[in-house]
Amino acid sequence: QVQLVESGGGLVQAGGSLRLSCAASGSIFSINTMGWYRQAPGKQRDMVATITGDGSTNYADSVKGRFTISRDNAKNTVYLHMNSLQPEDTAVYYCNVGARTYSSSRLIYWGQGTQVTVSS
Repeated sequence: QVQLVESGGGLVQAGGSLRLSCAASGSIFSINTMGWYRQAPGKQRDMVATITGDGSTNYADSVKGRFTISRDNAKNTVYLHMNSLQPEDTAVYYCNVGARTYSSSRLIYWGQGTQVTVSS
């Protein structure tokens, strides 16, 4: 099993910054793609940013130039640096990890979610 622990959400004014972290732990054999998704009230969960094992990144158009995803493979941790936050960025942010354990093939794991609220 893989456990994901997220941190870093909170309340920030428009134009401010936050950094989200997601640490994976458990009987991990390997981790490939890590990412962040978000879900606003009444809306579907959408991809925000992903990063592969070799560092290739992909961003939603709405966050390009403002958000940066990174990872620390030694710590099995993925980060989301969010700058120039806007009220429309308000959502619950979920960490997403594709990982193999010593007892299972590759599975997708989700964090518990962390609330980001941007006030105008």
